[in-house]
Amino acid sequence: MKRLTTTGFVVAGIAVALFLALVISPHASSSPDGLNKVAADTGLDIGVEPHATAASPLAGYSVKGVDDSSISTGLAGIIGVGVTFAIGIGLFGLLRLSRRNAAAPPAEAEGEVEPSAPASASAG
Repeated sequence: MKRLTTTGFVVAGIAVALFLALVISPHASSSPDGLNKVAADTGLDIGVEPHATAASPLAGYSVKGVDDSSISTGLAGIIGVGVTFAIGIGLFGLLRLSRRNAAAPPAEAEGEVEPSAPASASAG
């Protein structure tokens, strides 16, 4: 059995995430989830104000300016996958860099002379 490489694993993961974002997410239920429904049924959501990102370009799992809701939801998912992947790559790059710097020997100061090996005592 052939072993999957790290690159192959990452590419497969991105492919699955893009498939879910583009094909599956537009078919998700538009009904509120259980917590939102209970809050609406019991009146706990009265007086609730929109959150700070309610006017953002990807608010409501859709892309502003795209009229077709299925395409808009799919595009929002693809953008989310891309942003999440970019952040992950950046964080792993920083982790790799910090580990590499921690493992590297300290640089010698300029002008510092290396100690010479002790001279062997010769019997004379």
